[in-house]
Amino acid sequence: MDLSFPRFDRDVELTVLPGDLAVLIVGIAARQAASPTAVVQAAFAREQPDPKLFAPLHGAFNGPMATALMRWKEQ
Repeated sequence: MDLSFPRFDRDVELTVLPGDLAVLIVGIAARQAASPTAVVQAAFAREQPDPKLFAPLHGAFNGPMATALMRWKEQ
């Protein structure tokens, strides 16, 4: 799930909002950016994931379930 904010696009025409609405939107965006979920996602974006996470040695994300499925398929 991507929770990041969309980047500013310089090719799009800007829309002028009433001041009160603009302040409300900025406040909402600030609270969302400070939420625990956003903080955790930002930490993931800064760190390089362990390459073994996406290529486990046994070739399956859930080794026991993969083994059970292979046994079931052979029957």
